[in-house]
Amino acid sequence: MTNRLAIILGGFILCALIVDLLLFGTEHMVFLGKRMFQLIEWVAFWR
Repeated sequence: MTNRLAIILGGFILCALIVDLLLFGTEHMVFLGKRMFQLIEWVAFWR
């Protein structure tokens, strides 16, 4: 992955999080955070 692609992808994810916060509030962020930690643990298991 090139630096340019990583910056574009990071910007897209950041914009998506900002839109989610503006439209739905912070409740979804807690859910997404918990699911992300579960995903990290699952990926670490398969590593």
